[in-house]
Amino acid sequence: MKDGDILAHINRLIAEERELRTSLAAGSVSSHEENHRIRYLEEALDQAWDLLRQRRARREFGDDPGAAAPRPIEEVEEYQQ
Repeated sequence: MKDGDILAHINRLIAEERELRTSLAAGSVSSHEENHRIRYLEEALDQAWDLLRQRRARREFGDDPGAAAPRPIEEVEEYQQ
């Protein structure tokens, strides 16, 4: 996965979050459903940003960024927003 692919994935997640919030405002989504989906989107965004940071850091030091992998959700789920 290239940096551009990661950024495109991040943009899709952000667009999905906006759609969800619009649906909630229109009353077509329950707040419970939204909270569950928002949590999923936050975790996915955290992982995508983390992967992008890892790749860029590795590139600075000359390592192969192809070996970078996202951190497990359990490891990053307590990150402050």
